[in-house]
Amino acid sequence: MAIDYQERIPNNVDLAGNATLQRALEHWQPRFLDWWREMGPSDFLAAPVYLRTATSVDAKGWASWGEVKMPDYRWGIFLAEPEPDRTIGFGDVMGAPAWQQVPGEHRTTLRRLIVTQGDTEPASVEQQRLLGHTAPSLYDLRSLFQVNVEEGRHLWAMVYLLHAYFGRDGREEAEALLARHSGDADRPRILSTFNEPIEDWLSFFLFTYFTDRDGKFQLMSLAESGFDPLARTCRFMLMEEAHHMMVGVNGVARIVQRTLEVMREMKTEEPDKLRAAGVVDLPTLQRYVNFWFSSSLDLFGAEVSTNAASYFATGIKGRPDEGHYDDHVCRDGVLAVEAPDGAQDVPLRNAMNEVTRQAYIKDCDNGVQRWSKMIAQAGFSFSLALPSPRFHRTIGAWANRFADPAGEPVGESLWQARRDEWLPSAADKAFVKSLMRPVTAPGKVAGWIAPPERGVNRLPADYEYVRLA
Repeated sequence: MAIDYQERIPNNVDLAGNATLQRALEHWQPRFLDWWREMGPSDFLAAPVYLRTATSVDAKGWASWGEVKMPDYRWGIFLAEPEPDRTIGFGDVMGAPAWQQVPGEHRTTLRRLIVTQGDTEPASVEQQRLLGHTAPSLYDLRSLFQVNVEEGRHLWAMVYLLHAYFGRDGREEAEALLARHSGDADRPRILSTFNEPIEDWLSFFLFTYFTDRDGKFQLMSLAESGFDPLARTCRFMLMEEAHHMMVGVNGVARIVQRTLEVMREMKTEEPDKLRAAGVVDLPTLQRYVNFWFSSSLDLFGAEVSTNAASYFATGIKGRPDEGHYDDHVCRDGVLAVEAPDGAQDVPLRNAMNEVTRQAYIKDCDNGVQRWSKMIAQAGFSFSLALPSPRFHRTIGAWANRFADPAGEPVGESLWQARRDEWLPSAADKAFVKSLMRPVTAPGKVAGWIAPPERGVNRLPADYEYVRLA
């Protein structure tokens, strides 16, 4: 059946006027819907959900709201409005006109970057597909599904670029994005973090806080790209990514709030007593922070990278907020980069991954400090903290090095002996999963998390955001 491009797929890329792209998407869309039914949110396909749908690029009103069943969601394709006479803002090609088509010499690199970004979008949907069965409230269930459908739209955004600009190779890559699956032994997702299981809502909230924040920084870097369709696509995606991070920061804050309420009631900080009372004790939360933060750090790549240098020099990928820097060419600059043998001065272009990672760490710390401030204001001494970037790394200079959360070297035997103090243990995971009991009555919330402060889009918090009956 032909697709109604004016209604079914909201877009500003003239789908109706591009017969070649129409044929490609008509071939891909049924496969996408098959993937959604098989690998998307489990058992909720018939439930009307109050969702936001992107319908334009107008900053004053770019989305519509209303009830929709997820398989009927209108996954649109949007690029931010073009900048007239845009030029490339960095590297050896700084000042040259932005590319409206893919330069032949950069075709393979751009395709690989688009595929890698695109692969993360369905991966997170797959990681989260069973969480709906244990949602702590209808408000949270709606938040989960909003994240899921927007990750699906971000997949569409990358698939559009592959279909529109990369010919047969792009079409084959678009098919492969639906063939890989998170955690699959034979066909896993490209990046390791997106193969980690997310079996509880504590992990979901930390994933949306840390890993979606990595996504923000990657999109900000690609939004600087000399390939203008990619840059414009990522600029629009960032509008939706903000919601995903908000889900994380507020979700963790609500967990901390509820735990503090019980700590005050019981006048105790003892983890065993708090667990018996049915809330997440703060040391367990810290171990989950340690895991998801350290895993997300690896997504930026090695501290010293010739690929990163090449991306920057050729105008393919810049730094987040490139315009905020004074030097946009960076031929002569250096950055002191920590390594096991001591700090070394690295040519700045080769250290672009580390530049972005350091900005990411600073951004992550803002939320962690917010949560710690809540604890201090409640009169308790425990403080949450980000672990050292040396801790629990699998990529880069610190890969497979044994360090404690403070970054101090430890031997392998000590690491193994104390691992369960620093990262979630099997007992931690079993306990957190034991809390995961669904709450589906409007306005009700599970006992391990505080209610939301407000509802969605000016609706009350007790609104029936997902109709399950």
